[in-house]
Amino acid sequence: MSSLALTIMLGLTAALADGVGGLIIIQRHWERRYLRYFMAVGSGFMLATALVEMVPESMRFSPEHAPAFLLLGYFLVHFFEHTVTAHFHFGEETHATEFLHTHKSYSVLLGLVVHTFFDGIAIASGFLVSKSLGWLIFLAVFLHKIPEGFTVGSVMLASGRSRRVAFTSSAILGASTVAGVLAMWAFAPMLHVGLPLSAGVTLYVAASDLIPEVNKEPGFRMAMLVFVGVATMLALDYLARV
Repeated sequence: MSSLALTIMLGLTAALADGVGGLIIIQRHWERRYLRYFMAVGSGFMLATALVEMVPESMRFSPEHAPAFLLLGYFLVHFFEHTVTAHFHFGEETHATEFLHTHKSYSVLLGLVVHTFFDGIAIASGFLVSKSLGWLIFLAVFLHKIPEGFTVGSVMLASGRSRRVAFTSSAILGASTVAGVLAMWAFAPMLHVGLPLSAGVTLYVAASDLIPEVNKEPGFRMAMLVFVGVATMLALDYLARV
């Protein structure tokens, strides 16, 4: 299988996970604590992937410009979450009064579309560098996809939208991920821009979105799950280099 075909297939897999998250929220009987476990493992895995692999590779490709693009990627998501998607939280959102107005729920969707587009760019950028990096980034993205789809679906339901709209919103996130994959492959010569941008986005989502949500639930288990995510990434990285 070619790298392009593999990347598209994994992009579709990540997109499917968004849809699964949407399906979860429209079901009444589900142990939602498992989603928090996904976020805990995913936060550690994403943070380790960004710092151990994506940032060093970005610096190797463009030592002069990579730091600026890293900052741009980080603050791009920060801008959307604190302007377009004000009051947005990455975790479960069920306070109907906070998202009473429909335009607020759709602004959250827009912010997540930006993020998921860069998920796709990150996956494709990784495979353009090497298959081992591509697989690591895919796993990092995949681990937070279900909570992501769950989030946008819960926001839609909290704002009074139907279950169909909730699921459709999660499907839109999946489509945005695939669009990011295709865009990066179409503009492969811009890898020196796409990789540090996506690294900055990954850092923001892990450190500013996921970790704070994990910290809301005290206890040894959640803390250890973050370390499990980090340890898993480091182990996979080591095996890829052997």
